[in-house]
Amino acid sequence: MSESTPQMPDVVIYTAAFCGYCSGAKNLLDKKGVKYREIRVDKETGMREEMEQRSGRTSVPQIFIGERHVGGFDDLVDLDMDDELDPLLGLA
Repeated sequence: MSESTPQMPDVVIYTAAFCGYCSGAKNLLDKKGVKYREIRVDKETGMREEMEQRSGRTSVPQIFIGERHVGGFDDLVDLDMDDELDPLLGLA
C-alpha cells in the first residue's frame, strides 16, 4: 500500500492580538492559499499553556505544519526563502 497522493497537512498557528509577526505569518500563508487554524492565546483559556507545552517557546506566533513545529514568523520565512516551505505544505 503506497501513500503517493500528497495532501496538504493541517496548519495551526498560535497568535495574539496586535502581533505584527502573527499578521506577517498569516499573510504569507494566505498568499500561498494555505488554510490554517488560528488559535488566539490571548482569548482562549489554556491555549497559551498548550502552545508553550507543544513548542517549548513562549512567544507568538508558533506555527505547526502537521506534527512538525516550524517555529515563529522568522522560521517560516526562512523555510520559504530556502524553498522548503512549499514541499512541507504539500504545494510542491
